[in-house]
Amino acid sequence: MAKLVECVPNFSEGKSKEVIDALAAAISQTEGCRLLDVDPGPSTNRTVFTFVGSPEAVIDGALSAARVAYQLIDMSKHKGEHPRMGALDVCPFIPVRNVTMEECVNCANRFAERLTKELKVPVYLYGEAARSESRRSLPAVRAGEYEALPTKLQTPEWAPDYGAPVFVPNWGATVSGARKFLIAYNVNLLSTKELAHRIALNVREGGRGQGQPGRLKKVQALGWFLQEENLAQVSANLLDYEVTPLHMVYEEVRTDAKEMKLPVLGSQLVGLIPLQALLDSAEYYIKKENLFVLEEEHKIRLVINRLGLDSLAPFEPRKRIIEYLVEDDQPEKTLVMQTLRSFVRSVGTRSATPGGGSVSAAVSAMGAALGCMVGQMTYGKRQFESLDGVMRQLIPPFHHTAEQLLSMVDSDSRAFESYMAALKLPKDTAEKQEKRNLALQEGLKEAVGVPLSLAEKVNTLWSPMLELSKHGNIACNSDIQVAAKALETGVFGAYFNVLINLKEIKDETFRKQTQEHVSCLLDEAKRSAEAVLQVCEGRK
Repeated sequence: MAKLVECVPNFSEGKSKEVIDALAAAISQTEGCRLLDVDPGPSTNRTVFTFVGSPEAVIDGALSAARVAYQLIDMSKHKGEHPRMGALDVCPFIPVRNVTMEECVNCANRFAERLTKELKVPVYLYGEAARSESRRSLPAVRAGEYEALPTKLQTPEWAPDYGAPVFVPNWGATVSGARKFLIAYNVNLLSTKELAHRIALNVREGGRGQGQPGRLKKVQALGWFLQEENLAQVSANLLDYEVTPLHMVYEEVRTDAKEMKLPVLGSQLVGLIPLQALLDSAEYYIKKENLFVLEEEHKIRLVINRLGLDSLAPFEPRKRIIEYLVEDDQPEKTLVMQTLRSFVRSVGTRSATPGGGSVSAAVSAMGAALGCMVGQMTYGKRQFESLDGVMRQLIPPFHHTAEQLLSMVDSDSRAFESYMAALKLPKDTAEKQEKRNLALQEGLKEAVGVPLSLAEKVNTLWSPMLELSKHGNIACNSDIQVAAKALETGVFGAYFNVLINLKEIKDETFRKQTQEHVSCLLDEAKRSAEAVLQVCEGRK
């Protein structure tokens, strides 16, 4: 899969449609760049652009937009609620797919170097690209904002990382960097800017400074007023949503607002958000309210409702969740995106992939899905009402594992393709032959790893499957039997795929341990499937 970097340049213009459209066009017309989102803010007088592409493409896209900004934005006339120091205020690079943070640091440096060379403007580095701890934080670099730059640039400790320490009135300065995915998130309050800022000081990690830290780690925040909405916001940047999730920010702001007798009117996401951030918040409310929600779409709707994400504008998941926007460049080539007819025909072609491994994953996924179906056909029915608690425990493992197994339909084919690619490596010298042999061995181990993982995942379902066979809707007895044999077949397929690839692996220890492990997995599957079938026979 191709390398994918996200770039999120913030430009100091949020009112002029002509300027915003020109910046968007500069990005979208750059070869290899895909513009995902444009989020302007009139009160902040700032627009956040989100686009993705290869490392080279996103650098070119950011530079194209910067050239337009240099012609159309005049910082000497700029005013807005959001802190800023330049026409292109900040330009972070974020790893999305098959890209390391180091590569994004490289992007930040190359962009800064080219921007300085072409436009003769000062550029600072922040985040993972920072060259000193004092410049790691964006607020620290931006302290004093545009107005302080003439003096700041003359201070040795604030000499730019790229470019001469010369004030450029129409531009200011730019901050380039690399970071994890940042979530820009605002909580709406019927209050003044000052009261909103008091809450921001309470919750943000930096607090009020001088030994008075706030409550939430990895959160930056301030309060401002949105004239166009006639409300205030606690505007937060979540630097690491795994440390402090979305719902925690919302609930903490609500706590303070309640004490201050301030109404909270939902919240707002600026730009895009990772799917997992929403799912984490969904799990919080599901657990807190003892809900039973399985489907991803329903979980997202729950979060939209609980956080009021549609309070200022409709929240459209397909346009705001990055995973939904950034799919494979050629999704029609993935096996799981094919129709059932196309998949079966693909299996039947004169090609090594898709083969037995992909078929085993597909059969296993259908077995898990059948288990989920039986649970759903039992849960919520009056005659089985006493089993609702049991079904709430049994259904989720089938649902989650079915999704995981489905993804392995493509994983198996890709793993085998790695081995096939190694076969094509040159071997005309001893050095090249050694490199080819190493690649072949790694390819074989990867080809072994996928079916081995498949068997392990399937075997996590035998305990809930046995319980389901005892308590599931008796009308679905045959479905449980089919599910058990499908799961067992998947493990058989995994077993045979592991063995055939192990033959060519030279690492004897690896080969022996893996063969013993997969044999145990197969024995477990056979015993477990038989136990399920016996229970089903006894319920007829």
